Amino acid sequence: MNSKLLGRIRRNQLYYLLVIPGLLYFLIFHYIPMLGLMIAFKDVAPFDGLDGILTSDWVGLRHFKNFINSYYFWNILGNTVIISAYKLVFGFPLPIVLALLINEVRHMKFKKVVQTISYMPHFISMVVLSGLVTTLLSTDGGFVNAVLYKLGFEPIVFLSDTRYFRSIIVGSGIWKEVGWSSIIYLAAIASVDQQLYEAAKVDGASRLRQIWHITLPSISFIIVILFILQIGSVMDAGFEQIFLLYSPAVYQVADIIDTYVYRKGLIEVQYSFAAAVGMFKAVIAIILVVGTNYIAKKRGQEGIW
Repeated sequence: MNSKLLGRIRRNQLYYLLVIPGLLYFLIFHYIPMLGLMIAFKDVAPFDGLDGILTSDWVGLRHFKNFINSYYFWNILGNTVIISAYKLVFGFPLPIVLALLINEVRHMKFKKVVQTISYMPHFISMVVLSGLVTTLLSTDGGFVNAVLYKLGFEPIVFLSDTRYFRSIIVGSGIWKEVGWSSIIYLAAIASVDQQLYEAAKVDGASRLRQIWHITLPSISFIIVILFILQIGSVMDAGFEQIFLLYSPAVYQVADIIDTYVYRKGLIEVQYSFAAAVGMFKAVIAIILVVGTNYIAKKRGQEGIW
């Protein structure tokens, strides 16, 4: 090993020791389990154990083909993409808008109150959030249906109605995370050179024009990076939230790849098939991230690598 490298390690050994727990975490819980992906190309019986994983016959791409040719393929793929697209279209810009609005508040106490209120939902667990949504939308004493009744409308079973379920999922998810997601934009805005704003004021630029021509271009790099990461999550429409709120009545619009994997893998005990479906999702996500990053670099923006 190079003597300079050894000397650098000795000088910074405490920092390397701090890195070790993080590396072990990713190695043990993220990289080593990837070896289990081989069952997507095998036909593993439920109780064969490790020996069955290693000795079972290879079946190639059979499980992938069965999934693509299955009756449910287009429905669950469409639901996954549609729900994720809703979250991207409505959920991605809102933290930027909220950060811009908070940044414009000059009364510091009011600003802190707004920030605190907007952050708080993030710390509510998805189970609690689902309980709140269920209670608010219940036909048996739920606040929303009580208001509708007072206005002369019939009660609506929102969580069992395919017309409303996706909107409920997207809306409640945005409400939970919009404040927390705005933090990184606020940090980026705080780093913008204040002399640019002063020069714009001298030129007579309004606050709106300062936001459009100074703030947004100055934080465009972080917007692009977060957008690329969000594109990588398109195939992840939010398993926990949907799993806690959906029912067979709304499978048509709510059944996504992750819920399908759950049913096939843990309920029907088709481990190999479920692993193949999960791997299909991961491959699509990698393609989306690489493709979006490539386009961003071509457009002159900073990518994630």
